[in-house]
Amino acid sequence: MSSCRVGLRLAACLLNISEARKKYIVENIAKAALLERNGQRHPEVSVLNIFSDPEYNRSVITIAASVEEIGNSILAACLEAFQSIDMEVQEGIHPCLGAVDLIPIYPLSGVGVEECGAVARSLAENLVLSIPGCSVFLFGEADLPEKRPLVQRRKQLGWFTRRDFSALKPDLGAAPARRCGLTGIGTSPYVMNCNVTIDSQDLALGKEIASAIRGSNVNGLKGVQTMAFPHEGKIERARNVESFEDQEVTETSEGSQYMAYSVLGDHFYYVSPHYIEAQVKKLASDRGIGTIGRALIGFTPQECKSCAEYAIKESIGEFWKIRGGVLM
Repeated sequence: MSSCRVGLRLAACLLNISEARKKYIVENIAKAALLERNGQRHPEVSVLNIFSDPEYNRSVITIAASVEEIGNSILAACLEAFQSIDMEVQEGIHPCLGAVDLIPIYPLSGVGVEECGAVARSLAENLVLSIPGCSVFLFGEADLPEKRPLVQRRKQLGWFTRRDFSALKPDLGAAPARRCGLTGIGTSPYVMNCNVTIDSQDLALGKEIASAIRGSNVNGLKGVQTMAFPHEGKIERARNVESFEDQEVTETSEGSQYMAYSVLGDHFYYVSPHYIEAQVKKLASDRGIGTIGRALIGFTPQECKSCAEYAIKESIGEFWKIRGGVLM
């Protein structure tokens, strides 16, 4: 049992890196997050999960830590990532602009989005000072005073289609170096990644289903952002599932549309992954096709909090290995 203090204020980062085909690189980046500057393992940091998709050539590393330490932990992982990943030669079907493509920081317990936003802004400043050629755009609570959401910033920067860095204008740092690209850093309430695959190779059909459940569309699912990609000979819909505050949401159970959780007394809701899968199945069935499966990239907000508390209490840095391995 570790001597970790009671009442730890916890945050999580779902670090998105543009590498999944070289397992040793991904694991080295994850392990770097666990170390203090003197090379000793930090007791208040744990890597909860690693999800790697070789076809996308993208990995998501879930780092949990005390809010006082998470910035240093992410910085250490990024230093390793920028040494190992070169955007000039990177290939993959998933959109990306940076070797470290995205650094979202989410409050888990005892800390709010405002404080996490301050951590994110400090991390952004440290990154551009520590890594030559690194440049950053900010989103959410880190993007003051506008607090523009991630999807808006990505549209502004051409994240969905662009790989030409020359015209990009970062919020911090010089023009993006071709090796590093552009990194997004920000804060919001927890965002899940939930993918569902349909048994079809028709990309237009996949985009039609994606559009039908997108939260920005009429009758879409609130907080759900979605894209469709060719994936392993089928079409996968990759989804960001945002948490939101809504006084009108009252029904929250395992079988309902919404699930609920709270941080610092603030109540948040999100669309259940089971409900998302059921809706995709229905839309696909209406078009004469089936679905193959659902992948939750990491955790729900409640699962992430519970795993983080357990891992740090028990001083388990490489928690992802207990969960059954790197590839899920």
